[in-house]
Amino acid sequence: MSTGNRLRKFISDRDWRIWFGLVVTFVWIAGGLMFVISSVAADPDQDLTLDVIGNFLEGAFAPLAFLWLVLGLFMQQRELANNTEVLKKTSEQSEKQTQAIAATEMNARQETFFKIAESVKHQLGGISGMLFAGGLGPVGSNRYNRDEITEMFQKASNGDAEIFARQFLSMEFMEEGGIGSLLYDTEIRRRHTRNFRRTFERLVELARGCDVDGIIVDTMNQSAFGLLYQQMSDYMPDDFVAGNKSTAADQSGMSSSSSSISA
Repeated sequence: MSTGNRLRKFISDRDWRIWFGLVVTFVWIAGGLMFVISSVAADPDQDLTLDVIGNFLEGAFAPLAFLWLVLGLFMQQRELANNTEVLKKTSEQSEKQTQAIAATEMNARQETFFKIAESVKHQLGGISGMLFAGGLGPVGSNRYNRDEITEMFQKASNGDAEIFARQFLSMEFMEEGGIGSLLYDTEIRRRHTRNFRRTFERLVELARGCDVDGIIVDTMNQSAFGLLYQQMSDYMPDDFVAGNKSTAADQSGMSSSSSSISA
């Protein structure tokens, strides 16, 4: 870089107020020197004591001091504005980083949920399979024989976990007394239904913790498991609700007893 370019860059990097102050200061001092020279030339015999010189310098430089004070205040105000802008940009950047971290955390939670959901779906498939086999298999109405039930369980274990739920939703069960009878007629079926409902509710609750706009929960509710859960709710008898409460009370009592024994 040439000397001229460096000089231009040096000048352009400085605040115009500094150059204004330097020019005014130079003109003021030059004018003061001219005034002193003309005054001495007009009256060479005048008595220039220290008091006179001091008073002159005090009056001469007071405007310059005030000028630089004002310029300093303006430059300080500009620096504060620049610092405020920098802080604002830093705050915006921090907010973006926070949002990125939150999005990354949410993605990690969703990935964890989908892994858990895959395992829970197999569990729901097994529970609905036992419920289906207990109502329509050889121990139930015998609409399906043992080989057919075994084949369905084989498909469920190969990845089609919703096969039994779809069967519940796509068939009529008039011979068995309706789907409500299949779900709640015996204590074993009630136990399977209760386990299915509890497992599905816990899965939905887990989904809400990582579902920003409700898509995951809506998808689960519209799946075969979700629609079967809705059927269980629609055909739930009154005494089943009471049974749930009593079961919870019994479990609480058992926990209290166990704590007392441990103590």
